[in-house]
Amino acid sequence: MRHGLIIFTFFISFLGYAQVRTATELLDNSIKFHDPNSAWGSFKGQFKVIMETPSSPQRTSEIMLDFPKSYFSLRVAKDADTYAYEIHRDSCAIKLNGEENPSATAMSKLGLSCERGSMFKKYYTYLYGLPMKLKDPGTILHPKVEKRRFKDKEYLVLKVTYTKEVGGDTWYFYLDPKTYALEVYQFYHDESKNDGEYILLSSLENINGIQMPKTRAWYYNKDDQYLGTDILFAIKK
Repeated sequence: MRHGLIIFTFFISFLGYAQVRTATELLDNSIKFHDPNSAWGSFKGQFKVIMETPSSPQRTSEIMLDFPKSYFSLRVAKDADTYAYEIHRDSCAIKLNGEENPSATAMSKLGLSCERGSMFKKYYTYLYGLPMKLKDPGTILHPKVEKRRFKDKEYLVLKVTYTKEVGGDTWYFYLDPKTYALEVYQFYHDESKNDGEYILLSSLENINGIQMPKTRAWYYNKDDQYLGTDILFAIKK
């Protein structure tokens, strides 16, 4: 009887993994978990991110995304300064401490520019749009699904690289084998050097139908040095 129970348990465990045969299927299942109603493509919503780092004051960022209108806004409060980017299609506006046309000197002091605003737009859209963003053009999803143990937990892992026009980093996405929730991601600039970072995700925040990771803690790959944590909050109107 004992041997029969062991065989049955192994079969059930194997069957759970066997339901996902390809990387594409695994990605699709993860997207179903995080975006069950396929809301990301027409997403419109606001959220706040508080970033805490060991050697820097707390930074609060409020982000607005409206994909149907090709609109992005970011308002950041740090130290005594508040600045904002507003990008609508091809137009870009920057405010600094409430001033709509800040001087070039004032913007240079804080590193403000429309190019940087565009970078922030890509950053927030990518990280808070995962795993859905892995369907974007230029993304190379490697076909093999790996099983890896990370921080004492077994994961199903997707490997992703990008075309030269999109990016040069190598990413690994660690998914819970039962729910397919994204719980860790890791990137390398040069994997042979063990550079880059890994990010631990915990809890979920529902932002207009998208199950986004609430807390992200960042570490260096090479020595596990802690870099900081950002915490997500919905903005209710």
